[in-house]
Amino acid sequence: MILQIDNLSFSYDNTPLISGLSLSADKGEIVSLLGPNGSGKTTLLDCILGFHKNISGNVKVCDKDVLSLSRPELAKLVSYVPQTHTPVFPYTVREIVLMGRTAQSGLLGAPGKEDFEKCDFAIARIGIGHFADKPYTSLSGGERKLVLLARALAQKAPLIVLDEPTSSLDFKNELLFLEILTDLVRSDGISAVMATHDLQHPLYFESQGIKTKAVMLCKNSRIRTGCPGKIITAETLLDVYGVIASIQEIKCEDGRVLKTIAVLGNKIK
Repeated sequence: MILQIDNLSFSYDNTPLISGLSLSADKGEIVSLLGPNGSGKTTLLDCILGFHKNISGNVKVCDKDVLSLSRPELAKLVSYVPQTHTPVFPYTVREIVLMGRTAQSGLLGAPGKEDFEKCDFAIARIGIGHFADKPYTSLSGGERKLVLLARALAQKAPLIVLDEPTSSLDFKNELLFLEILTDLVRSDGISAVMATHDLQHPLYFESQGIKTKAVMLCKNSRIRTGCPGKIITAETLLDVYGVIASIQEIKCEDGRVLKTIAVLGNKIK
């Protein structure tokens, strides 16, 4: 098991935000965290990243308690793709990706042959070689997200944590990002935990035939965990979001059945 969370609870100023959550992610599995604003998605990611110390319960990555690990030790197990990243210096794309090797070489260690090889592999794997020598500051938002994913891949951690990685991307770049992430999970055996506001994302992962689950977080409501198709229902969307919707199925020529969400409107108060 790559990620194991047992009976996790966390509060802000004595206000419970996460209560009694248990969750796991196996090798080659992606977990989508869903829920309204303020439901605890980013907070849960921060717990996995070891940022919150005053938790009850356990969060383990590769059987190691995240709170018992130093930051360099945890960085060897968990990589991170943030929602936003503002560059402060015009490093090249290659230099940004190479920074993902800091967990292996240390802050003061000079990168070696293996580090450069892992960097080049990640750049090729994500398909950004054609702008690898450009300044990171000159890239579009979609290109930067791919660079951050390449940096996480170069880190060679078994678990990638992503906080709304497709926010602000156009339709094409959003799909490209999801396709690359799906391929990494399927072909490279990487595990991923991704917070997203787009309920279509976990349904997309499910349609691709990879191991996946969805976790629906909501204040003052029970946590729902399971296959996306069973978690994302008209009843759940009405209960959690107050949205009237219909889940429709599309049969493809290859035999797959895709599910899509048709939103009808807000619940009448």
